[in-house]
Amino acid sequence: MEFFHEPHIDWMGKKWYFISLTLILLVAGMASIAIKRGLTYGIDFRGGTLVYAKFAQQPNLDAIRSQLKKENLGGATIQGFGPASEHEVIIGLDVQTTTSTNALDAGKRDIVTALTGLYGTGPEGKVDFNNASPQTVAEHLIVADPLHVAWKGSDEAMRTYRELADALVNFRNAAPQSGLIGNLGDLKAVPGVTPAVLEALGKDFYLSSYAVRNTEIVGPKVGGDLRRQAVYVTLAGLGAMLVYIWFRFELIYGVAAVIATFHDVLITLGIFSLLNKEISLTVIAALLTLVGYSMNDTIVVFDRIRENVHLNKRESFYDLVNRSINQTLSRTILTSGLTFLAVLSLYLFGGEVIHGFALTLVIGVIIGTYSSIAIASPILVFFYQRVGKNRGGVRPRALEREPAAVRR
Repeated sequence: MEFFHEPHIDWMGKKWYFISLTLILLVAGMASIAIKRGLTYGIDFRGGTLVYAKFAQQPNLDAIRSQLKKENLGGATIQGFGPASEHEVIIGLDVQTTTSTNALDAGKRDIVTALTGLYGTGPEGKVDFNNASPQTVAEHLIVADPLHVAWKGSDEAMRTYRELADALVNFRNAAPQSGLIGNLGDLKAVPGVTPAVLEALGKDFYLSSYAVRNTEIVGPKVGGDLRRQAVYVTLAGLGAMLVYIWFRFELIYGVAAVIATFHDVLITLGIFSLLNKEISLTVIAALLTLVGYSMNDTIVVFDRIRENVHLNKRESFYDLVNRSINQTLSRTILTSGLTFLAVLSLYLFGGEVIHGFALTLVIGVIIGTYSSIAIASPILVFFYQRVGKNRGGVRPRALEREPAAVRR
C-alpha cells in the first residue's frame, strides 16, 4: 500500500524550519527542567514508602486513587502486582523524613485509614483482624484470657498469648490465605486455638475485604542509584547502536543516528517536565523502547540512501537523500501511523497504571519519526557537503565519482 506515488518533497530544503522547531522544543524543555531544578521523579527514583495491599475481590484502582486524594495522599501511585487472580496492588507514598520503623508504620496507617474510608469499618469496638499486628492480637487475648492462664502470672500470660498471636498472624499471612482470612473459623487449624480462643477473637475482631501485607522503604540513596543506572543503560544502548551502524554503514551514519535518537530522548524528557509528569521505571522502559523504535526508523531511511548511492553514483547527495526519504515516506506513514494509534489507545483507555509508559510512546513515535527525516538525514547532507567543500571532495563510500554540484 502506498499513500504517495513518487512524491517530490524537498525535505532538505526545509531543514532550517526543522532545526528551528527542534531548538524551540529543546529550549522550552531544558528551561522547564532548569526552572523546576530537575525532572520530577517517581517514588522508584526519589524514594518513599511502598505498601503492598491484597483484596478479596478485584479492586477498583480509580476509587482507591480518589480515596487517597481525600486523605491528602494525592501523590500516591497505584499499580497492579503479581497475578491478576491474586488482586494485589502496590501503593507508593512520597518519601518520608525518616526511613525508620516509624515511617513504615505511618505509611501503613495512612493506607489503612484510606482503605477503611473506602470499604467501611466493622462493628463498633471491633478491630480488623486482617490488618492487626501480632501485638494487637496478643493484647486482646490477654484481656479476654480464653486459655485461663492469668493465674500463672502476667509474664506467663503475656508469653503464652504472644506466641499464640504470632501463630495466628503467621497462619493468616501464609499461603493460601496470603494475608486475608475470610472466616475466623479457619483459624481453628492453628495449633493451640480452642473454641474459647475463637469465641474471644469473634468478640473483638472482624474481617475486612482487604489487607496491607507488607510495607517497605525505598531510601533516597537507592533512588539515586536507580537514576544513575537508568542513565548508564540508555547511554550504553546508544553506544552499542553507534558501533553497529558504524560497522553496517559508516561512522557518520552512526553519529547521525545517535544524535537523532539522543534528540528524541531529550525532547521527550522536556515535554514530561512541561506537563509535570513523573519519571518512573515504566517511563524509563518506554524511553528505551523509544530509542529502539527511533533507531529502527532511521536505519530504514539510511538503508534506502545507501541503496540509492550504489544505484545512482552521478546524482548529487542532496537530491539522493531527498529521493530516499520520499521513497520510504509511505512505509513511514503506515508503520508510524499504526504504532501511534496503538499507543494512543493505550494512553486513552489503558488506565493510570500504564499512563506514563503510553504517554512516552505517544510522544516518542511522533518525535522519533520526525527526527529520522528532519535531524538524522540533514546531518548526513551537512557532513558530506561541508567535508567535501573543505577537504576536496570527501564523499560516501560507493559514491566515488560524485559530481561537483554536491560540493557547492
